Amino acid sequence: METTVKNKQVILRNYVKGIPKESDLMIVTASDPVELKVKPGSAAVMVKNLYLSCDPYMGILMREPTPSTLALLDAFIPGKPIAGIGVSQVIDSDDPSFTKGDMISGIVNWEEFSTINLAGIFKIDVNINVPLSYYTGILGMIGLTAYAGFYEICSPKKGETVFVSAASGAVGQLVGQFAKLMGCYVVGSAGSKQKVDLLLKKFGYDDAFNYKEEPELDSALKRCFPKGIDIYFENVGGKMLDAVLLNMKPYGRIAVCGMISQYHLETRDRLQNLPDIIFKKIRMQGFAVYDFIDRFPKFLEFVLPYIKEEKLTYVEDIVEGLENGPAALVGLLHGKNVGKQVLKVA
Repeated sequence: METTVKNKQVILRNYVKGIPKESDLMIVTASDPVELKVKPGSAAVMVKNLYLSCDPYMGILMREPTPSTLALLDAFIPGKPIAGIGVSQVIDSDDPSFTKGDMISGIVNWEEFSTINLAGIFKIDVNINVPLSYYTGILGMIGLTAYAGFYEICSPKKGETVFVSAASGAVGQLVGQFAKLMGCYVVGSAGSKQKVDLLLKKFGYDDAFNYKEEPELDSALKRCFPKGIDIYFENVGGKMLDAVLLNMKPYGRIAVCGMISQYHLETRDRLQNLPDIIFKKIRMQGFAVYDFIDRFPKFLEFVLPYIKEEKLTYVEDIVEGLENGPAALVGLLHGKNVGKQVLKVA
C-alpha cells in the first residue's frame, strides 16, 4: 500500500492586473511527495479533494491585496496553490472529530491532497441523498449567501417586485426561486439567450432579459417593472446598478452580494444616480457569507425539504480534471458557465 503520493496543484504565477487569464495559473506537481499518514499528536487531517468550487471572488484574490480587499479575505500568494470551497474525503486523521472515510466541506487548496485547517470545516451527512457537489453550492456557502442576502438583508414580503442580476449564476438561480416561493414577482438579467431561457423555463422567473441586447438598461427595467423595484439582489455593479437606482421604489432594499463587472477594471465605472439612495430612502447593504455563518443550521433546515420535494431546481456546470481548473475559473470570470461552476478533481 502506498504511503506517499505525488500531488498535482494549481498555482498562482503572479499577481494579476486586469481580467485573469489561464496563463496566470499553472499546473504543477509538488516537489515533495505527500505523506498519506498524519503524524500522531499533530491533530492534523489529511484529505483527498473531490470537488472544488469556482467563484467570482477568487478573481479578486488573484490581485495584489489592498486595504479594501483585505477586509474581505487574504489574497492568494504567488507561487502557492490557490484555495476555495471544496468537498473532500478524509484519508487519515489525528483529530477525534474526523475519521477515515468522512466526507467534509470547507476551504481547501486547489490540489489533489491537502492537510486541512479545521476552522470552518463541517462534516457532510452522507445519509442525505444529494450529489456531493451540492456542498460546493446550494448546500454550502453559495446557498447560504442566497438565503442570507435575500431573507436577512432584503426582508421580502409577498407580492413585492424583485430584480436579480447575473440571475442564472450560482447565487442568482437560488435567489430567484426563493423569491418565487415567497410569492414575489421576479425578473432576472443574464448575458445570453441560453441563460435567459434557463431563467424562464427552469427557474420560474416571471420575466428576464439579455442585458447585452438592451440598448438602454433603464428602458429594459421600466418595461419589466412599470411600478418600480422593491428588492434588488446585486451581483453585477456598474451601469446595471446605476439603472436600477433610477427604478427603485421608495424604501427599497438592495443586497450587494457582488459586482463582477467592476472587479478587474483599472478604472471603475462612476455612478450617476447615487443620490436616489437618499431621495428614495433606499437601504443598500454589502455583505459576505461569513457574516451569517451562525445561520447555517437554520438554512439547511429551510432548504433541504425544498430540495427533497423538488421545489428547487439547481443547475451545475461541472468540469472534470484538476488540469482544467484554470480554464474553468477563468471561463467563469468571463461568464462562460451556465449554472454553478464546479471542478471535479479526480
